[in-house]
Amino acid sequence: MPLINPLPPDHDAEVAELARFFNETLGFCPNSVLTMQRRPQIAKAFIQLNMAVMQNQGRVTSDLKRLIGYMASLTAGCQYCQAHTIRAAERYGAEEGKLEQIWEYKTHPSFSEAERAALDFAVAASVVPNSVDNSIAENLKKHWDEGEIVEILGVIALFGYLNRWNDSMGTSLELPAQESGQQYLGKHGWTGGKHL
Repeated sequence: MPLINPLPPDHDAEVAELARFFNETLGFCPNSVLTMQRRPQIAKAFIQLNMAVMQNQGRVTSDLKRLIGYMASLTAGCQYCQAHTIRAAERYGAEEGKLEQIWEYKTHPSFSEAERAALDFAVAASVVPNSVDNSIAENLKKHWDEGEIVEILGVIALFGYLNRWNDSMGTSLELPAQESGQQYLGKHGWTGGKHL
């Protein structure tokens, strides 16, 4: 049972208009946003930040951003965000090998060295205490320019917020995200936890 139940999608017209962004990303407006709209300024600011972070500026593709979000959420333990990110990665065209083998990104041939550097960074930046060291940073800089590193860390930081929000709130997982979680993550221990 969530700490606070989400409000209806049409509760606030401005939030509803901005939240159309999620129809492309996920196919629905997340319950997390529907809960945030109890304070519409928080919901609007979050959606605008999400749109800015997820906007493509270069080589950090939409599907890679979602896989980075997945690794950040896996590291933080948020099963709600794990389901959302794997669903969004699929919707943005991530290769089947990446969806099926995300846990093996360090060695699986579906992943490039640049993607491995970004995913290593996501894990190191998401643990507490933070473990980004010179080795992680230098490897990241070998593959990505400064603007791309800002994009990558933007995704990690965005999911840091979402991981805390959804795990603390006990946000109920929407059926389409639950289905994606079961399809891609269930065989690796994902259960949905408190979010079902």
